[in-house]
Amino acid sequence: MTYLQLSAWFVGAAIVAALVLSVLAGRHRAHVGGIALTVVVLVILTAVFDTVMIATGLFHYSPEHLLGVHIGLAPLEDFAYPIAGAILLPALWAALRARRVKADRRATAEDAS
Repeated sequence: MTYLQLSAWFVGAAIVAALVLSVLAGRHRAHVGGIALTVVVLVILTAVFDTVMIATGLFHYSPEHLLGVHIGLAPLEDFAYPIAGAILLPALWAALRARRVKADRRATAEDAS
C-alpha cells in the first residue's frame, strides 16, 4: 500500500465520520468557513515544519511509496493527517456540544416539572 492510498482511506474515513457527526449535531454543526480556514493554516504549518524536520534529517520517506509531489520538502501525502483532523475534530466537537445542550435542556425540563 502506498502512502497516497493510506492517506486517501484516512481522509475518506474522516469525511464520512464528519458527515455523520454533522447530521447528529443538527443545527449546532461546525462552520464550514472555520474548517476551511483551519485546513489552510494547518497545511501551511505542516509545509513549514515538516520541511524543517526533513531537512534536518529527523525522518524520511521511502521514495518508492510516494507520489512524488512535494510542498517544500514535505510529500503531498504528509498533509492528509492535518486535513483529516481539521475536518473530523470540529464535527466531533459540534456533535458533543449538541448532545450536551440536549441533555441540559432535558435536565431543565425535568427540574421545572
